[in-house]
Amino acid sequence: MSGLVPEIKYCDKDIVVCVKPAGVLAEDSPGGIDVSLPSLLRDSLGTEEIYCVHRLDAGTRGLMVFARSRKAAASLSKAIQDGLFVKEYEALVHGVPESEEGGRELCDYLLKDSAKNKVYVVKSLRKGVREARLVYTVKEVRCDTSLVRVRLITGRTHQIRVQFASRGFPLVGDRKYGAKDEAKNIALCASAVTFPHPATGEQMRFEIDSEL
Repeated sequence: MSGLVPEIKYCDKDIVVCVKPAGVLAEDSPGGIDVSLPSLLRDSLGTEEIYCVHRLDAGTRGLMVFARSRKAAASLSKAIQDGLFVKEYEALVHGVPESEEGGRELCDYLLKDSAKNKVYVVKSLRKGVREARLVYTVKEVRCDTSLVRVRLITGRTHQIRVQFASRGFPLVGDRKYGAKDEAKNIALCASAVTFPHPATGEQMRFEIDSEL
């Protein structure tokens, strides 16, 4: 297909945990025109049963969990709804955000403009607006940029990108949300995931180096 071989971190009859490269779609594209991680996994594992239960922006590298049966997909989806599927990210942002011991929470109302594929912070709830919450810690300050660790409480489109950018801390490489640098990729990585195994209930955790 594309010559890409998915980097698989864990695989059993119920799930597969792998690293999505930046530039590869997290979900199948209409008509199968663009390279997607599910299609790469089907080719690699020799199976048609690969179910996407959560998203990751095409330009973002990081860990993803796929179900290998409808039953496992339903179980993972329920874990997400119940707040038991925890996603953590690392991002390199311009500036130095305020930090607090134990983490600082950001809470906003977000409105997505699907035509522009862009998300905006708005002042109040109304039709189409959704609450977005995350907790972050500043992991390292590098001159005029900061490496932050983020735990999502909600999972909204472009959430990390727009919540930091709206406060004057756009992600490095994220020109859609105000970055002025020339970095090739957006400096964001889904670096850790924790969830209950859909069949056994065992707590599973996987983590990778963000390479940021």
